[in-house]
Amino acid sequence: MEQKLHTPEGVRDIYHTECKRKLAVSGKLQKILHLYGYQDIQTPTFEYFDVFRKEVGTISTRELYKFFDREGNTLALRPDFTPSIARAAATLFEDEDFPIRLCYVGNTFINHSSYKGHLKENTQLGAELIGEDSAEADAEMIAMVIDGLRSAGLQEFQINIGHVDFIRSLMEATGFSGEKIAEIHTLITNRNYFGVEEILLSEKVSEDIQQAFRLLPELLGGEEILKTARNAAPNEQALQAVARLEQIYGILKLYGVEECVTFDLSMSGSYGYYSGIIFRAYTYGTGDAVVRGGRYDHLLEKFGRQTPSIGFAVLIDDLLNAMNRQKIDIETGSASLLVYDDTTQKWALSLAKDFRQKGRNIALLKRNETDTKQHFIEYARRTQIPYIVYIEDVTHISTIQVSDGEEKMWDFRIGGRL
Repeated sequence: MEQKLHTPEGVRDIYHTECKRKLAVSGKLQKILHLYGYQDIQTPTFEYFDVFRKEVGTISTRELYKFFDREGNTLALRPDFTPSIARAAATLFEDEDFPIRLCYVGNTFINHSSYKGHLKENTQLGAELIGEDSAEADAEMIAMVIDGLRSAGLQEFQINIGHVDFIRSLMEATGFSGEKIAEIHTLITNRNYFGVEEILLSEKVSEDIQQAFRLLPELLGGEEILKTARNAAPNEQALQAVARLEQIYGILKLYGVEECVTFDLSMSGSYGYYSGIIFRAYTYGTGDAVVRGGRYDHLLEKFGRQTPSIGFAVLIDDLLNAMNRQKIDIETGSASLLVYDDTTQKWALSLAKDFRQKGRNIALLKRNETDTKQHFIEYARRTQIPYIVYIEDVTHISTIQVSDGEEKMWDFRIGGRL
């Protein structure tokens, strides 16, 4: 049987600089979540299938990785963290009355055939605020996303905010069935408003509802579009959605982040469990959102606890791709290389210890008689090592900046120093 040494379709190895950049960005984002008082949680990579079943509102069950345990129970790899966090919160914090702030980082798995070149395994980092239904909680999540993206090094981005009750009230006002509503949802998501108008005309929907749908392309912009949205609102539910967005915007002004915010009243959540505001972060270099979030006030009910909640997930791989295309530098704390031979081993180990005690990363590499200095310079370039500390003998050390090959030398009697 042929041995498979390559990875399956949809997954890949991440190493060297890319891996360091990914961990560095994740670390900066995680630090912001901790600064906001969020506590780490780790949930299992796989759960019982029921956690992600269709009724929960996550992705299609056809796109789940499903398998069985020895007892015959159907299990699934998590495609999304939120249902797992909801399940854990409903059981672990059953009697807690105060809001629960949780954050996480880990991989998700979606068995799609071919989705815009996306991998089937992706890293997500996110936060969930459980037990709080307020505009203050909504604004906190959005402000935290903005602070997190800025701390990662991203400067040019926009947070689009919508409310599922607004678009849902328009759909309900048409009187259409679920299948027809799903079709209109798809057309709106693709910004095909002509297709929407054709359906409304053919189904003889009332003129005032048609006019509300015609206004949807205009309901994208700053605070001023909320006034237009009020005029287009078909019922009290939609008016309350607009009022909530106005309240959130007022709090975001207090955070000083309003310049990063755009309203989009045509937005509908990608997951069925969203129940209030939804938001996405966009930047240059990627056609998809790098952050997705929203309120899911009824999700925990699926696991036996009634409590409002809101959360978001940063799509780390998409964020990194965008940052790479924008040529944004990411400090990774790369290790330097310390090269020595038999005669200088004692001093090399002592010098390396001194480096590490000062918080500098250093890797040791012993050379033999046939190794040349150029041999180590080429190795450092291949492995993205920025500096080499090269111990020539007991009297000389060379430091080499690998990026430009610049060599700085000075007389240094190691034995005298140590």
